[in-house]
Amino acid sequence: MAATDFPRRTLGRNGPTVSALGLGCMGMSDFYGPSEEATNLATLHHALDIGIDFLDTADMYGVGENERLLGKVLRKRRDEVVLATKFGNVRAPDGRFLRIDGSPEYVREACDASLQRLGVDHIDLYYQHRVDRSVPIEEIVGAMAELVQAGKVRHLGLSEASAATIRRAANVHPIAALQSEYSLWSRDVEDEILPTLRELGIGFVAYSPLGRGFLTGKIADAHALADDDWRRQNPRFQDGNVEANRTLVDAVTELATARGATPAQLALAWLLHRGEDIVPIPGTRKPARLDENAAAARIRLDAAELQRIDDVLATHAVAGTRYPAAGMNSVNA
Repeated sequence: MAATDFPRRTLGRNGPTVSALGLGCMGMSDFYGPSEEATNLATLHHALDIGIDFLDTADMYGVGENERLLGKVLRKRRDEVVLATKFGNVRAPDGRFLRIDGSPEYVREACDASLQRLGVDHIDLYYQHRVDRSVPIEEIVGAMAELVQAGKVRHLGLSEASAATIRRAANVHPIAALQSEYSLWSRDVEDEILPTLRELGIGFVAYSPLGRGFLTGKIADAHALADDDWRRQNPRFQDGNVEANRTLVDAVTELATARGATPAQLALAWLLHRGEDIVPIPGTRKPARLDENAAAARIRLDAAELQRIDDVLATHAVAGTRYPAAGMNSVNA
């Protein structure tokens, strides 16, 4: 697939036009065990080569290291990238989580720091990573809007915000996209969030569209993961829950095999069929896996296939919350 042939979608009424699949870069620097910089850079360059130009990072990933990694690609290929990063989750240099900060002063400070690490003069899509409940969203978005006026940011986004928060934010400044978890095993955004976004003309960026790798069928349980892999703490990967969730993956795998696709491809194709306003950002550290994911953008599912997927989802309940208790307290805020 030539880079110019990759399907594209527009986020929001006046947001950026991006590749229909983006690349989530978090796992290259943090949370999912060790990785090699050379392979990460090869994957990033390969994404651009095949037309995946929507790269997603955050200042907290690797405590700034992920932005520095992308900066090495951006030095020569900035014009080929729709660059998204986030602020708000504050970590100590040793990686300890400190707080969620949405104060206007911190918004400005965080943006300048990200620009420096990335080595760019502007960010295409700047998200508040988690909502700071101690600061009115109007003040947070007001400070973000100042970044747009200053030319440091092109478009604004929110992550894991509630419908009420999204409405209040949109009254201050246009919001191009909401980024939240959405996949075959995380569908809570369908009830209230997606209808609100569509009413307001806001795009949706789906993170963890492959269930943090579990929906690929390649992960049996948390015991096989690296000792420092965050998924060991995720309730859905724990003993008791993982067995129940594996039945969902087995059923999805059966449908994918019948379609001549991999489970990952079917999961991504299903998301792409949920609406033209949805852009999944699966993460990977391998060029071959990137090619596998990219092929999902070409899969067309008919009504019967979509119904079979719906039937599987209706009969296979997901076991476990998508974050431990502390993490769940910061979503849908």
